[in-house]
Amino acid sequence: MRVIGFNFTKVDIERLSEPKEGVKIQTSVDVTDIKEVKANPLKSKDDLLEVNFSYVVKYEPKVAEVTIKGTALVSLSQKDSKDILKGWKSKEIPEQFKFYILNLVMRKAGLRAAALEDEFGLPLHIPLPTLRKPQEK
Repeated sequence: MRVIGFNFTKVDIERLSEPKEGVKIQTSVDVTDIKEVKANPLKSKDDLLEVNFSYVVKYEPKVAEVTIKGTALVSLSQKDSKDILKGWKSKEIPEQFKFYILNLVMRKAGLRAAALEDEFGLPLHIPLPTLRKPQEK
């Protein structure tokens, strides 16, 4: 399984009010659709799946919202592709594929969301590493 392409189709941020102490930040990641790509430009035996996703960060109460939607193009074996498409009919995704896609989306969309949050003066929804002065003994 490998990622052939990754694109954002919607990037939206809206700041409704000044962030205050105690703001609650909720992040949700969701696969919204999975479909087979019929025309395989790779000319390989693997199948291509288009996976649509949404990544939303909400700042409550009514401070801001970041919405990122997009598509990942994934190449995988014909057997895995059939299993995923069969499961998707009932909105179920095999665990290995689900974690692979969600981690990919969180990494790429999470970084984009963090950059937007910084530009809009919002607290980051993910903690970044910080340096600290060593404590004296």
